[in-house]
Amino acid sequence: MTSHISPVPLAKASRLLHHGPTVLVSAHHEGVSNVMAVGWACALDFAPPKLTVVLDKITKTRQLVEQSGIFVVQVPTVPQLRLTHEVGNRSLISDPDKLAESGVELFHMDGYGDLPFVQGCSAWMACKLISEPHNQQTYDLFIGEVVGAWADDRVFKDGHWHFESADPAWRSLHYIAGGQFYATGESMVYGEEP
Repeated sequence: MTSHISPVPLAKASRLLHHGPTVLVSAHHEGVSNVMAVGWACALDFAPPKLTVVLDKITKTRQLVEQSGIFVVQVPTVPQLRLTHEVGNRSLISDPDKLAESGVELFHMDGYGDLPFVQGCSAWMACKLISEPHNQQTYDLFIGEVVGAWADDRVFKDGHWHFESADPAWRSLHYIAGGQFYATGESMVYGEEP
């Protein structure tokens, strides 16, 4: 199941988010794992690579991130549209079967303990929380230092996305509102005629 997962050099990890996808954030603490969809995620720095995600105070995933100090940000694909919508609209707090009923399958990466990674995504970034209590409490903004990065080599290799040559199912999702998503579109290069 994970035979196409290849490490991404940390110097290139920010490229996994540059195109602005909706992401899945997962975390684990004391036997509890959860996954939520996040529409607001952004690469923040290159060396060391950092990213930001907005995690609402009412979410179980936020509690797990705050308690464990580690989390995973992953890029879901077109076949994960239902999964992404479901984990973004259901709460583990009130729905203990949320992950199973949403179709979430988790796996683990060697060297990253119980940190849950979502099967079927195109990219994964293991992050260490950089505690910024003011930002977290005031803006729900969390900063993570990327300590490990991987991508499925059928769509990301040599430090670049290859959506244009990969199966369209590998395209990332971009949430708009009201259950509407877009999939990453065609590639254009400045200086070349479309």
